[in-house]
Amino acid sequence: MLTENQISSLVIDTLCEQAWGQNIAVLSIYCDYQAQKDQSAVNMIGGLLRQVAPGLVGSVGEIQNAFEESRQGNGKRLRLPEMLGLFVKTICSLKRVYICLDAIDELVPQHRSELLRALRQIIQEAPNTRLFLTGRPHIRGELDRYLTKGAYTIHIVPDQGDITRYLSRKMDDDNEMDPDLMTENLRNDIMKTMLEKASEM
Repeated sequence: MLTENQISSLVIDTLCEQAWGQNIAVLSIYCDYQAQKDQSAVNMIGGLLRQVAPGLVGSVGEIQNAFEESRQGNGKRLRLPEMLGLFVKTICSLKRVYICLDAIDELVPQHRSELLRALRQIIQEAPNTRLFLTGRPHIRGELDRYLTKGAYTIHIVPDQGDITRYLSRKMDDDNEMDPDLMTENLRNDIMKTMLEKASEM
């Protein structure tokens, strides 16, 4: 059974192989609910900028100058509009840019809406950009609100047999370490609950 992260990794790896030597950039960010405070829109666009800039001749100096001027001017970091302007300017010389964001649903709603607005601006100002996003179904309406409707959607449904085999193997491993860890009733309850949760996805 492939997890959402594994599918994202396969897509990113495939894009990287196809992009080799083609003036194409493949940029990726894995969203994580445990890092929500750090995953603001400005930080994430900055992360994409850090990925693409080193490969482009002449862009690094310009980006460094922008950061230094910002620090000298008001002592603060670049704001989102400035970061977006730098990013768009940097990627416009490329034939194609793929931005892959995994588990976008794990961002806090405020950061997610800010990021989606920023992505909309990027694809409007840099039409060479393509997006690949993964997330749980409950944010589909939000994606439609900010990004172009009619995007391709692939629903990934967990396979009950794979989940059962995986859980059985994990519980067997735990049982080998400590045979008194769980009763048969507890094992059955865990299996039932996990299968029910998976079917709700």
